[in-house]
Amino acid sequence: MQPRSLFSLAEHLDRLSKDGDPLEVLAGTVDFERFRPLLTRGLGYSNGAKGGRPPFDPVAMFKVLVVQAQHNLSDARMEFMIRDRLSWMRFFGFDLGGAMPDENTIRHYRNRLTGSGTLEALMQAFERQLHEAGYLAMGGQIVDATLVPAPKQRNTEDEKAAIKAGKSAKQIWRGKPNKAHQKDVDARWTVKIGGKIRYRPDGTPLPQIATPVFGYKSHISIDRRFGFIRRAAVTSAAHSDGRQLRCVIDTSNTASDVWADSAYRSQKNETWLARNMLTSRIHRRKPKGKPMPERIARANAAKSAVRAKVEHVFAHQKNRYGLFIRTIGLARAQAKLTLANLVYNFDRLIFHERRAATG
Repeated sequence: MQPRSLFSLAEHLDRLSKDGDPLEVLAGTVDFERFRPLLTRGLGYSNGAKGGRPPFDPVAMFKVLVVQAQHNLSDARMEFMIRDRLSWMRFFGFDLGGAMPDENTIRHYRNRLTGSGTLEALMQAFERQLHEAGYLAMGGQIVDATLVPAPKQRNTEDEKAAIKAGKSAKQIWRGKPNKAHQKDVDARWTVKIGGKIRYRPDGTPLPQIATPVFGYKSHISIDRRFGFIRRAAVTSAAHSDGRQLRCVIDTSNTASDVWADSAYRSQKNETWLARNMLTSRIHRRKPKGKPMPERIARANAAKSAVRAKVEHVFAHQKNRYGLFIRTIGLARAQAKLTLANLVYNFDRLIFHERRAATG
C-alpha cells in the first residue's frame, strides 16, 4: 500500500521518532561517518571509471550489518526486513521504492570486510572513539569465554577422523561440492557443565548436568570501570579457555588487576602475568580430594563479585541478539562474533551516555 502523500509518510516517521526510535538513538550516539575511510578501503571500491551500477553506500551497508547482528537475522530475512521496516530504511538512508540490497549483496559485503580484516579494524577504530569520549579502559579487566552453538554436523567415523587430521571439506568430500560447502570442519563438539544447581532431599547438591554443544567459543575481556569489550578472540568450542588469556589481555588498561575463573589458572599464565606486571585475581581451584580451604573459598567469593560483570555481557548478547553461528568456517564465525561484540559496545555506549544525561 502506497502512502497517501509524502506528508503522511513524514508524519508517520515523526511519530516513530516521538515514540523513541532506538535506531535514531544509535545514530545520534555513534559517529558512523568515522568508519567511512576504513570501509571504503576494506571494500576496495573503484572510482567508477569503468561504469556499471554504482555500489551501495559503504556506511549504509555497515549499518545493515549492525542491525542484522542486533536481531540475528539470516541474509534472506534481512533483505525482507529492510523493505518492510520504515524505521530501518530511514536509519540506512534508503528511499521508499528505491534500490535496496538483496541477500547476495549483504553476504558479499560481509565477506569482503571479513577477507580484508576490516571488521577487526572497525573494532579498534571504535575503541579510539571511546578513548576520545573519555571511556578509557580502567579498573582492571575481566576475562571469560562463552560457547556459541552452530548447526550440528553428522559425520561418519572416517569423516570425523579426517576432520581431526586437519583435512579441508573439499578433501574429505571429493566430488561432492554441495555437501562440502555445507560442512563445517572448524567447529567442534565439547561438553558444557553447568546450569541451575539441584539439591537432594538432604540438602546435598546433585551432580551438574553435562550438555554436549557443537560450535565455537567467544573469548573476551572487558574493563571493570565501564564494561566495554576491549579485546576478543574466537576459537572452536573445544579450545581451552586458559590458552587464550594472552590473546585477550588489554595492555592499555590503567590498572594491573586481571579477574578470571579457575579455567585460566595455570603456572604458565601466572608466570606470564607476573612478567608483564599484571596482578592475578584468578580463582583458585579446589585441592584434589580435599575440601576447599575456607580462606580460599572467601577469596574466590570476593573475586566472583567482580567477575560476575562479564556474565552480563554474554547474557545481553545471547538474550537480546539470540547469538548463534549460522555460517560455515572459523573466519565467518569470527566475523559474526566481532560484529556482535562491536554492537554490544554500541549499546554499552548508549547506556553510559543516557546515564550521564540523566545523572
